[in-house]
Amino acid sequence: MSSAPSVTSVPDRRTIRGAWYSLSWRRGSNGFSRSPYFELSDADGARWMRLSGLSSAHTRSARDEAMRISEPEIRIDTDAVVVTVHTESTAWQERILEVRCSNDSIEITLVATGTGDVTDVTVLGGDGILPTGAAGTFRSGFDARSLYVPSPTEPVAFVRPIWSAASLGVVGDADPGRLNGIFSPPPLLLAFGRAPVTDAFRPGEGPWLAAWLRDPVERLGFTTLRFDPVDDGALLRLAYEGHTSVDGTWRSPTVMLREANSPADALADYRTDLVVNDCAPAPAKEVQPWWLEPIFCGWGAQVARGDAPAPDLCRQEIYDEFLGTLASASLDPGTIVIDDRWQAEYGTAEPDAEAWPDMRGWIARQHAEGRRVLLWWKAWDPAGLPADECVTDAAGRPVAVDPGSPAYLARLDGIVERLLSADGLDADGFKVDFTQRTPSGVMLRSAPDSDGVWGIAALHRLVGRLHGAATRIKPDALVITHTVHPSFGDISDMIRTNDVLEHDTAGAPVSVAAQLRARHEIVAAALPRHPVDTDQWPMPNREEWLDYARSQGQYGVPALYYLERVGEGEEPIDVEHLAEVARLWETYRESLR
Repeated sequence: MSSAPSVTSVPDRRTIRGAWYSLSWRRGSNGFSRSPYFELSDADGARWMRLSGLSSAHTRSARDEAMRISEPEIRIDTDAVVVTVHTESTAWQERILEVRCSNDSIEITLVATGTGDVTDVTVLGGDGILPTGAAGTFRSGFDARSLYVPSPTEPVAFVRPIWSAASLGVVGDADPGRLNGIFSPPPLLLAFGRAPVTDAFRPGEGPWLAAWLRDPVERLGFTTLRFDPVDDGALLRLAYEGHTSVDGTWRSPTVMLREANSPADALADYRTDLVVNDCAPAPAKEVQPWWLEPIFCGWGAQVARGDAPAPDLCRQEIYDEFLGTLASASLDPGTIVIDDRWQAEYGTAEPDAEAWPDMRGWIARQHAEGRRVLLWWKAWDPAGLPADECVTDAAGRPVAVDPGSPAYLARLDGIVERLLSADGLDADGFKVDFTQRTPSGVMLRSAPDSDGVWGIAALHRLVGRLHGAATRIKPDALVITHTVHPSFGDISDMIRTNDVLEHDTAGAPVSVAAQLRARHEIVAAALPRHPVDTDQWPMPNREEWLDYARSQGQYGVPALYYLERVGEGEEPIDVEHLAEVARLWETYRESLR
């Protein structure tokens, strides 16, 4: 066990020194209580940030504003120095900011005692009134010039200027300001760099200051973690939305601060930290050989037909046509994904008998050809389900299924049994989509029998129940998700890189192959033993589609979406193009031997 960092004091300042940092604050009559900031610097004395000692845990009934801030108190443990700041609060009987300093990291946790339904929690800043008369929201100051965000967004900006906002979580779609749920959830980590941004994909030279959240996944009851900047200050905001009830003492997720040589190293440290602290599983499920076989997913080919809405083209006879095209090009996928929408209703997941008159027989024929079949699964959709198994709006209308409802979970078990068992359809697993449709809203209400699970924790329970039922029925079942958080490692077998985006912050088109590479780097660091479904949707044109296909085998399992036409201009895919894909698959399969 390592020793605690050193502590030094002079009349007007106290300093804690660890392996890579110093953390100091002012003392005396003009000290911390008047200007509640810690100075965090690197080992050479270059400042990383002015770390605000304010934080807030707002509730449905009260805004949490600091009225009086105490001077920091120090406790020296065997391997750490613990700094506590007591704050008089408008919402809580007692509120403490706990800063635990070990040699290699700084851990920041908000501790609140009292009662209330938590809405927003802010760390690295909060609301308050200082003795000077300054009031309002206070934020930390960052002496950095770039921000690394390990999640795809539109515009594409894995590396962005420091004063850019970022949202990491399980809520999003394609509407303005919401196209940040491509990974849902992504790693809950941000990294701050000293070098200015020169490339949306390539971080500058280190060192970097990493900040991540550590907490068991069942306690992640928030929907989003937001980096909330204004001018030259920023804080972290967790959206609990009033669905976490406190009666006693509650601890926020811990914000970990640690220096790293690069964002990739920070992601690896983040995963290790979660595993060591029992917040993420260490081993992944054993990879089955069939999982690594090339995938054909029908969605892109459905869209390219264009003579009807794409979901209406998920039909047995059309998929037979797709199989004929594949065979004529000597393309033999190991896995077929029946995409949106084979169901009569999403929530009940009964096959549409008019579109798929013999889905069980069709799957059996694929098995006879040595192939496996996955069913596209739309997470959260309540269509066809009773309201008392759902999260509902203020008028009582179903918004999403409720994984806190025992009745819904029992229904889900039965659905999976019907879809995967030998007595049912005998499918081989699921491609899970729309995890970013996690219910979000202060006025939403859980099902009557629900335990109220919310946010990332709710998504984990939903995916976990689906995965558990699938593997109980078929031990080698494959469940593909785009949940790139390490705590989901034991309930997802393969990570899908998900929909490709279009433009950078200047509006210029972004290489689809470059996007695949960047996403793979994140997955490889966060879930290093998981195979990757490289996806292939959407492709802007035929040239980019071919470039993407040439890159897929380097970064994971090749997936083919297009067969006849591709791109906004509907460029035709000819025999020679499919022949190249066939050669790429052959080379990929040789690499597996």
